[in-house]
Amino acid sequence: MFQKAIAQYNKQAEQPFAPKIVLFDMDGVLYNSMPNHAKAWQRAMAEFGIVFTAEDAYATEGARGVDTVRKYAKAQLGKELTEEEAAEMYQLKARYFHEMPETDIFDGVKDLMQKIQDSGLKIGIVTGSAQRQLINRLLSDFKDFINEAQVTTAFDVKRGKPNPDPYLIGLQKAGNFAPYEGIVVENAPLGVRSGVAAGCFTVAINSGPLSDTVLLNEGANILFDTISDFSNSWEQLMACCKPMI
Repeated sequence: MFQKAIAQYNKQAEQPFAPKIVLFDMDGVLYNSMPNHAKAWQRAMAEFGIVFTAEDAYATEGARGVDTVRKYAKAQLGKELTEEEAAEMYQLKARYFHEMPETDIFDGVKDLMQKIQDSGLKIGIVTGSAQRQLINRLLSDFKDFINEAQVTTAFDVKRGKPNPDPYLIGLQKAGNFAPYEGIVVENAPLGVRSGVAAGCFTVAINSGPLSDTVLLNEGANILFDTISDFSNSWEQLMACCKPMI
C-alpha cells in the first residue's frame, strides 16, 4: 500500500521521501469539530445575507477565515471587503462556534502521535485558524507532543491554504525541515492541495461528507477513512521508509 504511494511521490519530488516530521491539520483531523464549524459559518453568513452551506464549510476548510468571508462577499454581494471588515464578520462566526459544546479529539490521534514520537519523528500542527482559544486548547491537549513553535496558524501566513505557504512555514518553524522530509495529514480539499503544493507526502483522512475522489483528485498520496486506520498502519509506513530515516 505505502510502497506504491511512496514510489509515485518520489517520481515528482525534488528528493526521495525521507520523513522526519508529521504536520497535522487541526479541524477534521485532530478534532471532530467540522459539524460545529459548518453550523457556525451558516448562521454567521446568513446574518450578512450570504448563502453558505455545510458543503461550503468543508470545501473551504483550511483557508483563512477572512479569505473565506471575502470570497463569498464578493461572489454574492458584489463587495470587495478589506481585511479588517472581513475580520469583523469572521469574529461573529468564531463567537457562534465557541457557544457550542466543546468538540472531542478523534479516536486514534494521541495513539498515532505517540507512535510518531516513538519513531523519532517530530510533530507539527498547521491550521488556518486565527482563534486564540482553539490554539490554546491545542497546546494543552497535545502538550506531550508539541510546543508553540510547532504550531502554525493564520497569524503566521499571509496566504492561507490552498497555497503551499502554511505547510512550508510549518516545516520551517518546527525545525527547518525540507518538503521531502514532511508528511502532511489533511481532511479537506484545500488542505490536501496545500500539502501537495508544498512538496510533502500528503495523507488524506476523509472524516467529512465529501467523496474520496475529491481528496484524491487534489493529489493526496494515500487516503484513510479514519485517523485510527492511519495509526494502525503507521508501522507499515515506517517499514517502507526505514532505510531513509
